[in-house]
Amino acid sequence: MAVAAVVYAADQLSKLWVVTNLTPFEEVPVLGELLQFEFVRNPGAAFSLATGYTWVFAIIAAAVTVFILWFSHRIRSLGWAVLFGLLLGGTLGNLTDRLFREPGFGVGHVVDFLSVWMFPAIFNIADVAIVSSMILFVLLTLRGVGLDGSRAPTRRSRHADDPPPPADG
Repeated sequence: MAVAAVVYAADQLSKLWVVTNLTPFEEVPVLGELLQFEFVRNPGAAFSLATGYTWVFAIIAAAVTVFILWFSHRIRSLGWAVLFGLLLGGTLGNLTDRLFREPGFGVGHVVDFLSVWMFPAIFNIADVAIVSSMILFVLLTLRGVGLDGSRAPTRRSRHADDPPPPADG
């Protein structure tokens, strides 16, 4: 829960700063053209897709939040706990926008402001956390780490002193 709280706070505080200090569509260089702040309000999903279905994203985000809270007591692995913390914090960050920002409850536009050179979308801290959780999901899954922290057995090469495999026949 600590990871989720940090992500949520960073997301909401950064959005408050953006809304208070930047003009919509203004580009502010942070690292030259590599990273810029550009304040936009996103009514849709990633890449501003499905802009007419903002309420659907609010429902999905609420369902993901409830699932994570319900499921969290089963997690015994630090890696999986960080993953679910990143996902929860990011989901709550964008859900807060959808619930409480203009144009209204459940259809609010998400504040996006991070613009990376040659990347076709503008995003926010919550989005970074959600994508990071998915990268961590892939890594934990590939490494065979269970929710309890156990590792799936790996195939090992046969050593000279191992008995030979049984013959088919």
